[in-house]
Amino acid sequence: MVKKKKKKTKIKKQIKIQKNKKATTTQKSSAQDDKIPVKKIKKQPTEKKQYIVNQYIVYPKHGVGQIISIEKATIGGIEINFYKVLIKKDKLTLTIPINQQSNLRSISSINQINKCVSILKSKPKIKRTMWSRRAQEYEQKINSGKIYDLAEVVKDLNKNANTIADQSYSERQLFEKAYDRLSSEFEVVLKASVEDVRKKMDKALGRTENIEAQ
Repeated sequence: MVKKKKKKTKIKKQIKIQKNKKATTTQKSSAQDDKIPVKKIKKQPTEKKQYIVNQYIVYPKHGVGQIISIEKATIGGIEINFYKVLIKKDKLTLTIPINQQSNLRSISSINQINKCVSILKSKPKIKRTMWSRRAQEYEQKINSGKIYDLAEVVKDLNKNANTIADQSYSERQLFEKAYDRLSSEFEVVLKASVEDVRKKMDKALGRTENIEAQ
């Protein structure tokens, strides 16, 4: 009798296991049936931004410039459209093919300028790496054309009148390069004079004297 009871309990357990397996498989199949097929949408080609005459733009290696004309030229039998860009501070005119305008960017917005002021007010990041390595990083940031990168360099290399003697020649050069690039964009966006922009930036940096007076 005991053996028969054991057999019955084993059979019952096996039936339960089989039922559970069937239930899980039906749940999986129903879940798969409920899934809605999602079609992948192809990326739409983005249109290249077209700049117009008299518009201000930023060319990373030179800073703020103004498009003075859009011209055509035939080179090697191929007709090429290009921008003539005037960089006033460097007294330089650049010829930039429109199909290679990826380096150009539009002038920053007021909100971006305000963010830059906040960056200038923040504490500088002091790195313990060798100056040659840091100088390379700063140079890359300056030539990136990104306004926040410029603000970071100005903030990190900023020295007050009391500590200006501790700044090396190469540090000062990089600082002034970044400062000039940043201030020129401030001038255009804020429609302010050089003096007003420098006052605004120097106040944010906590400088007691104007750059030129140092």
